[in-house]
Amino acid sequence: MTPWLPKRGLHDTLVVVTAASNPSVDVASELRRFASADGDLAYRDTGAGDPVVLLHSGFADHRVFDAQIPVLARGYRVIAPDVRGHGASANATRPFRWADDLAALLRHLDTGPAVLVGVSMGGAIATDTVLEHPELVRAVVACGAATSEFEYTDPWARGVQSEQAAALAAGDAEGWLTAFLRFVPGRYRTLDDVDPDVLRRVREMALGTLSKHTPDEENHHVPLTGTWARVPEIGVPVLTVNGALDAPELIAAAERLARTVRDGRSTTVEGVGHYPNMERPGAFTDIVTDFLRTL
Repeated sequence: MTPWLPKRGLHDTLVVVTAASNPSVDVASELRRFASADGDLAYRDTGAGDPVVLLHSGFADHRVFDAQIPVLARGYRVIAPDVRGHGASANATRPFRWADDLAALLRHLDTGPAVLVGVSMGGAIATDTVLEHPELVRAVVACGAATSEFEYTDPWARGVQSEQAAALAAGDAEGWLTAFLRFVPGRYRTLDDVDPDVLRRVREMALGTLSKHTPDEENHHVPLTGTWARVPEIGVPVLTVNGALDAPELIAAAERLARTVRDGRSTTVEGVGHYPNMERPGAFTDIVTDFLRTL
């Protein structure tokens, strides 16, 4: 997941490496731009009704939610941004925090409080935002995420991170991507167990984001600290969604989040790992829509 953040070598936190090729990001015609204080941030805005914000995983972009956007837009206003440094959004040139970027976008759109639905890094952004800007958040769905201070201790995950770090140090984009994709099936499966189209889409988005950065680029993201001490302050409903085959320590952290907030609940999607929204999109969408109906 990415409820942990910018530490170099983490599997879906933004790092900097030279891409083997430089594919342009496929920016749909409906993608809009918000002129932030540090460059334009891209987002989709479709549908009408109560606002639901979809926050993508690290190294990906809003297309992670291609299956969810049209379904949710039938009954809600769906806002799906590209996080700074990802997809079609500007790279950072000065210190920034994810929560502040999202808060600025929601205020620009004059919307909120919104339901924040985040996968991996997006779940961390959702948690950060409800802690820092609670007035803008109606509820949170954190998938494959707890708080932004999660860090793996599992030997398998740390081993994959070491492979990523070695590839990063060598400027080997293909090596980094190969290691990155291992987190899609996770520890208990192989790449052959995953729909090739899911792997293709994850790889395409990751390579597109990599192509935006250079080896000497500074990481300007400012992580949030002391999150667990503040989690009991969260007063809105929180749902954590876990792939049953995701890392046990990550599932445990997500369930801890659900137990610690005032109104928390947790659910599991069987047969998948870190990206249930992509591997079982129908089941994930049903979970989200059922949760939305309870609010």
